[in-house]
Amino acid sequence: MRNLWIFINRYNAFFLFIIFFSVGLILTVKNNIYQQSAAVNSSNEVIGNAYEKLNVFKKYINLGRVNDSLAAENARLHSAIFALRNIDSAKNTVVEDTVTNYQYTYLAARVLKNSITLRNNIITINKGALDGIEPGMAVIASNKGVVGFVRDVSPHLATVQSLLHKDTKISVNIKKNQALGSLVWGERNVDFRKAYVKEIPNQYKINLRDTVVTSGYGSFPPGIPVGRVSNTGIATGDNFLTIEIALFNDFSTLQYVNVIKHKYAHEEKALEAKIPNEQ
Repeated sequence: MRNLWIFINRYNAFFLFIIFFSVGLILTVKNNIYQQSAAVNSSNEVIGNAYEKLNVFKKYINLGRVNDSLAAENARLHSAIFALRNIDSAKNTVVEDTVTNYQYTYLAARVLKNSITLRNNIITINKGALDGIEPGMAVIASNKGVVGFVRDVSPHLATVQSLLHKDTKISVNIKKNQALGSLVWGERNVDFRKAYVKEIPNQYKINLRDTVVTSGYGSFPPGIPVGRVSNTGIATGDNFLTIEIALFNDFSTLQYVNVIKHKYAHEEKALEAKIPNEQ
């Protein structure tokens, strides 16, 4: 306490100046309209800037929640667009605005874990059996490109066998001429930006930058963009073509995906199981 009094006595002139200056400033602002207006405007500007900085911080904190909602809305719009795109315009068809009538519906999910450097890459997503996810469902990127198939499912999570996996094979075709082939990865390299389309009949003319899309056979709906042809000169020694494509989907930045629910998947599998194996 003694040291405090010594400090105050030593700098009493400074403290008195601060007190009288503050009182004078308050009286000036209080009794003069111009100064009062200037003070209010200045304080509003300071407070406004502070709130602006605070709002930017709040937006950053809530960015994950906003991204989740945008991904869910994107999935809903994918379902609606695909349903409208596949209406037979030659028929007088009434379209009901209910998701349950769509053959394919999309469920947005967030990527929790992803790998791109392994021979067999697996992705973990934050949706599971309680969300209707089942093994074998197709998975695409939320913007463009195929991702893979659902592999294992728990109540709240699921793993996806990535396209970047030696056992993944997806039916695709060349958009301009519908030439069918099988999309695979990693037989010739382990570049996450490239894949290969095999078993294309060699009577088809394939050019660089031709677009490759899903064929609609299997779990994927038809017409989902996959990539562009980047090399047509791969020698195979058989009667079929193998081409290299540059993938649209960048697996190194994958954050959100859409899981595709095929309304008739179980019915299709049950019918195909009855077909005798003649091989």
